[in-house]
Amino acid sequence: MFKKTVPVTKQQHVGKKILPVNTFRFAEKAYLVSLIANEFNKAASIYPIVFGQDSGDFRPFALLGLKQGENLFVDKDGRWKAHYIPAIIRRYPFVLGRNEGTSDLMLCIDEESEFLSDTEGEPLFDEQGNPSPIIEKARNYLVELQRFSELTNLFAKELARLGLLTPLQMQIRNTEGVLVKIEGVSAVNEKKLNELPDEDFMNLRKRGALGLIYSHLISLSQIERLVQMQT
Repeated sequence: MFKKTVPVTKQQHVGKKILPVNTFRFAEKAYLVSLIANEFNKAASIYPIVFGQDSGDFRPFALLGLKQGENLFVDKDGRWKAHYIPAIIRRYPFVLGRNEGTSDLMLCIDEESEFLSDTEGEPLFDEQGNPSPIIEKARNYLVELQRFSELTNLFAKELARLGLLTPLQMQIRNTEGVLVKIEGVSAVNEKKLNELPDEDFMNLRKRGALGLIYSHLISLSQIERLVQMQT
């Protein structure tokens, strides 16, 4: 989705404006997007929630298509075909980045986004060069997402540590009889979950992880929905 991410600075972006996001074509090739823990309940009724590896660590993702470059939830007019839109999509064209060599977070923007304009929209900075309300709103929203993202990463790491994540290998025939394979992602192995030592299982419960796990497992039935949408 992001083509050229750069820090938002007064020197570089004074005079720049943001247009309302009125199309989701920027995400039409995103077949996997990351999810945070507090999205699981809403997302599970629409998207299969799976786990993939990012820089060697497991992360939860919403599966939006059945192959690379396919997002079945963006229609030909750029509209989103579901009532819940993942937070990572809603934050576009903004994202948080880190200052090189530090842990400091900074607000960044996709400089090649069609929603960044020289002439129309809401200014990023006022006439005095101060950040506009849209900058503060985007930063606050993304900092909150980052906090939940860090908690979500700990959840996924714990699943991996306990050996609960195994490759998801599904084969489903669509309405035309074509065999659709789901590969390259992982899911919680329910058998292994039920065989956990009592101490490990209780630890998951105390940390609030069981609800997330069951939301994930229930969401896998949405894979059949993707198959139907593809035909």
